[in-house]
Amino acid sequence: MNPLALDPSVHWQTLDEQFEWIHAMKDCPQDPAFHAEGDVWTHVRMVCEALAGLGKWQSLPESERRVLFAAALLHDVAKPACTRVENGRITSRGHSRRGAIQARRILWERGADFQSREQVCALIRYHQVPFYLMQRPDSLRMAFLISQTARCDLLAILAEADALGRECVDQADLLARIDWFREFCGEHRCLEGPRKFASALSRFQYFRAENRDANYKAHDSSKYEVILMSGLPGAGKDTWIRRNGRDLQQISLDAIREETGAPPVGNQGPVVQLARERARELLRRCESFAWNATNLSQDTRSPLVDLFTAYQARTKIVYVEASNDRLFVQNRERTTAIPATAIERMMERWEVPEALEAHGVEFWVNGEARTR
Repeated sequence: MNPLALDPSVHWQTLDEQFEWIHAMKDCPQDPAFHAEGDVWTHVRMVCEALAGLGKWQSLPESERRVLFAAALLHDVAKPACTRVENGRITSRGHSRRGAIQARRILWERGADFQSREQVCALIRYHQVPFYLMQRPDSLRMAFLISQTARCDLLAILAEADALGRECVDQADLLARIDWFREFCGEHRCLEGPRKFASALSRFQYFRAENRDANYKAHDSSKYEVILMSGLPGAGKDTWIRRNGRDLQQISLDAIREETGAPPVGNQGPVVQLARERARELLRRCESFAWNATNLSQDTRSPLVDLFTAYQARTKIVYVEASNDRLFVQNRERTTAIPATAIERMMERWEVPEALEAHGVEFWVNGEARTR
């Protein structure tokens, strides 16, 4: 059963029996000040039922209803892993970002469509933002950032269902904050789609500096291009380079490991350090190249983009993905196959690149170009 195909008529017991991640939400406690209804699974069911009762959800096209329902079902999927007791209070700090990663794997394993899956993950990643955006000093920048991956109108509907699907004393305040979020995004032209910029470069530079004018048309002073590959082992990164960047010089972490005898798992610090030294040599000569490694998280990609940009290189991230039925087969066919258990651990930090991370981002799924 694919969570994207679910609708509110599905029997909750059936879901509980089929999905381990749903069963994990049972008996996971929540702070009674915000969730007097009980455990996470109780809250999630209430959110899904509240969503199904909203006219805003009912009037959407079927594909968008499915995306929202899947997001509601999965929005707190990481709470069991993130829940802690701190100073006598129950907290689940970080569950939104971790939940997006966990949802990505769940939906990938079930063959969900790439674009729909990524919209679900974006909604989960930012599902709490409508509750507190008005309190942030950078509310406009944050709204623009969210809109690059998540539909803010759908996010507002999810947040409304989230607020209605709980028992708390501040429910009316939460709903008022969501109304403000919806009006704010509408006023600034980022409610039903991404906030548009003069160019991809203008968007990239806007999110790299504070207090930058979103309407400014940036000048491209880059002299050459660096391609930053991203994707799980076996996804097809080497194949993409052979087909699309054959003439490019390449810095491959796999090649460095083979050259130095370094293991494919464990401490990769020396391998990365040697790769960065070789990259600097090419950057100083303003020579284009491809950096070929998994680069699965934004935290890993960002320092590399900073490095390339510091040398006036234009950076393009090429994200490559293979379906569940192809990835592990392709990995086994590699010269240096990665243990399946290591790939599964890598999935715990699997974040698909966002368009704002570089001058340009391309997405390739099973050898075909896609949009996020």
